[in-house]
This record gives sequence, structure tokens and C-alpha cells, in this order.
Amino acid sequence: MSVDVTRFALPLERPLSTARGDISVRRGFVVRGTVGDVQGVGEATPLPGWTESYDDCRRALELVDDLGAALSANVLDDAPAARHAVSLALFDARARGEGVSLARFLVGDGGDVAETVAVNATVGDEGPTETADAVTTAVASGYDCVKLKVGVGLVERDVERVVAAREAAAEVALRVDANGAWTTDEATRFVERVAERGVDLEYVEQPLDAADVAGHASFRERCPFRVAVDETLATSTVDEILARAAADVLVLKPMALGGVDQALAVAEQAREAGLGSVVTTTIDAVVARTGALHVAAALGDPPACGLATGDFLSRDLAADPAPVVDGGMTVPAGPGLAGEAFSGLDADG
Repeated sequence: MSVDVTRFALPLERPLSTARGDISVRRGFVVRGTVGDVQGVGEATPLPGWTESYDDCRRALELVDDLGAALSANVLDDAPAARHAVSLALFDARARGEGVSLARFLVGDGGDVAETVAVNATVGDEGPTETADAVTTAVASGYDCVKLKVGVGLVERDVERVVAAREAAAEVALRVDANGAWTTDEATRFVERVAERGVDLEYVEQPLDAADVAGHASFRERCPFRVAVDETLATSTVDEILARAAADVLVLKPMALGGVDQALAVAEQAREAGLGSVVTTTIDAVVARTGALHVAAALGDPPACGLATGDFLSRDLAADPAPVVDGGMTVPAGPGLAGEAFSGLDADG
């Protein structure tokens, strides 16, 4: 079995402002490997804060000369982005060998697989007027759910942005994501003032520092909206989150969790505990984005997921086999990730 690793760098159309700073370029690696005579493809696009660093990812991938052996030996457990790439290439090859889609391969013959997945639009940190305009544009494009990045500026400014978004689109589901930027007092002040203004939120994502599981649990008890955690999954176990009752929703990034299989395992654990799951990307290239779409499809009937991130990139590794249409993505029927769509990837530096 041979393994080939090729690096890439994809600039964004414009920087995405988050509470963790601006994201302006996504650098990563395409991994190709064979199972028997069938080749599979995977992607590692590390994002520090969620995964290992770019250099640590590269060093981890240099150790891989056999896809299956690397996973079974657990040599990539401390490098989730690298493990994501290796496992995705392995499962893509196996699904292609069986002639089924990746989602069907992941759930087996008896599980339900969604044919389409609703997705949310993401609006970065902008002023109230710009936020309202972006939400209006998203709704006109067919989105039923919009996530606003918050936590960069003052709480009062974010409240006005949410109010402007609601006035721009009365029916759209609104989510906010603070990326762990708020103190407990700031998060509490935000949700109280949003509620006072009569705006309903589907959930508040990662309001507090990722490591503060107890703080999330305490905040959740008095928050008028559901609470979701994302980065906390990189610093705490799911068991710890569940034991503390720290969240209503788990935001699953296959890249950060170490692979599509790991993401599905967390989703099943959440389901058994009565929690919801939403699948998102770390602003990945098309290979990982398509893999995340298959994870969402494997949930059977997922809520709107954070997969509509391809337009953030000024170019991609290949044409998108599952573009967003009317706020949804059609899951490639297979085999594997997307049939022959990724046979000639533009991963050149």
C-alpha cells in the first residue's frame, strides 16, 4: 500500500473575522492511498485551537506509509487533522471498493442516510447594517438558518446585530457563535438583552472559554436559549460534557475530532444522551467538506449543518460535487466520497 501526501494553500476571498482572529488562508495536505487496487483520497487542513499545528500535522503524515496500519497503531491520535486525512482516504477507498457512497458505508445496510442536508449561512463580524444585508442575501439565496459570528466587539454591538438580523428576516433560524470569547457576565448580559428585545435564538454556540465546562453548565441553567459547544470538544471528553450537563447541542467538526468515524461516534453518544448534533467544517477544502457532508447524511435527519463554507475560498482543490442550492446540499451518491470527482485534484502548493 502506498501513501502520497501533497500540500496545498487556499486563500480566502476575504478574511473571516471571528473572536479567535481573522482567517485568511487555509493550508493543508491531500492524502492519497490505496486499499488493494482502489485509491482513496483524504484531506488534512489543520486549524490551531481546534487541531494540531500545520507543522505537527506534516510531521505526523510523514510517518504514514500504510493507511490501515497507521490507524490501527494509533500513531495519529495526537494529530486529529492528520488522522482525519488518513481515515478519510481509507474509508473512501473501502466505500469505492464496495461500490457505495461514503455515508452508506459508514452506517451500513440498515441505517438511514439523508439524500440532502440543509445548511446554515455564516455571517462574520460586521456592523448591524452589514449584518442585516448579509442575512437578507442569505435568505434570498434559500437559506433557512443563519449563524452570526459574535464576541469580537462589545456585547451591546452584538445585541444590535442580532436584532438587525431578526428585523431583516423574521422567519429565519438564528444561531450565534462566540468562539469562547465571552466571560460569564458578558454571555449572560448578551442572552438577557437579546431575550428582552424579543429575539429568539436556536442556540448560543461556545459562549465561554473552551475549558470551562462547569461554567457552561452553570450558564446553561439560566440561559433562555439552548447552548452548544464546539471548541470544548477539543479540550474535554464527551463524557465530561454530558456529566456536567454543559450543553444541549454538540458541534461536530470531523477535522477536529480526528475523522468521520470519530465524529459519528460522538454523534451517537450525544443521541443516546438526548443531545443534538450539528456537523460543521473548519473552513476546509472540498475533499474534507464533502466528507463532512457524508457524516451529516449518516445522521439520517440532521438539523441545518455548517457546511456551506466553500464560497469562503477564492479557489478550491476541485469543482464542488455538492454545491449549495436553495440552502441545501445534495449528498453525492457515490461510490466513496464523490465517484471520480476528485481524481485530479489541484493540490500544488
